[in-house]
Amino acid sequence: MYKKMTEQLKANPRTIVFTEGTDARILEAADKLTNGGILSVILIGEEDEVKKAAEEGGFHIEKCQIISPLHYDEMDAMVDEMVRLRKGKMTEEQVRSNLMHGNYFGTMLVKMGKADCLLGGATYSTADTVRPALQLIKTKPGNNIVSSTFIMVKGDEKLAFADCAINIEPNEDELVEIAIESAKTARAFGIDPKVALLSYSTLGSGKGDTVTKMANAAAKVKEQAPDLAVDGELQFDAAVSETVAGIKCPGSPVAGQANTFIFPDINAANIGYKIAARLGGYEAIGPVLQGLNAPINDLSRGCNADEVYKMALVTAALS
Repeated sequence: MYKKMTEQLKANPRTIVFTEGTDARILEAADKLTNGGILSVILIGEEDEVKKAAEEGGFHIEKCQIISPLHYDEMDAMVDEMVRLRKGKMTEEQVRSNLMHGNYFGTMLVKMGKADCLLGGATYSTADTVRPALQLIKTKPGNNIVSSTFIMVKGDEKLAFADCAINIEPNEDELVEIAIESAKTARAFGIDPKVALLSYSTLGSGKGDTVTKMANAAAKVKEQAPDLAVDGELQFDAAVSETVAGIKCPGSPVAGQANTFIFPDINAANIGYKIAARLGGYEAIGPVLQGLNAPINDLSRGCNADEVYKMALVTAALS
């Protein structure tokens, strides 16, 4: 998968901005990306500090562009644009203050076309990465929320799990949006999406508010995306086992062969993907953020340099 992304990116150059330019993990990934001819890289930080950190780590970042918010030539234009985007919710003074931080500054570089995509979160929280994206990049037409998907990979098998990172307790309409966007993300990773909305019940076998929520959401997805293979509510065993599906829900277009799983809330989703990763041996790629006007992705603060490199490929491939 990564080999194919690398080939595509070499043929279709993209620029990624990293919000934490002095972080050793970022610098190692930037070295590999630029010297491999895969991506152009912008590192945010004071030039002397970034170069010192790279030298200390033995990283070669000569091909990277280093931009400091303190010394950015186009800061006045950036401030004016951000004031306009915030529509009175931030004063010029507040905007200038926020733009001294890599998360806001980097997001504005994407908004103003200086970069195609952004990867942050090596030291920032998920909220600190998503907040500027929501305020400045904003959601795509027809989207009301930002959501996320983890792509789970083991050998040639790829699955999509959502929403494991952003929406705590999505309602029916939010689940619809999550399901449709997750199917798009699945396709971007070469998955032909078969979407299961998960529950402790299969097609009415159990009762409860969350059962009703998942069943209603599945019905709405079918209405809004009639060409998408989707079913629910389904228990996980019915979603993945043909034998169980044949007993519990024969004739389902998804049961027994699902590969894109929509969980009822963040508790189930986060626990589910971590069980798959820790006990099932799947590599978890993500979270891949969905619904924004440009690819903005978040790293785990416990990530390593290889994970930064892979997420950079994923982020750029979505641009």
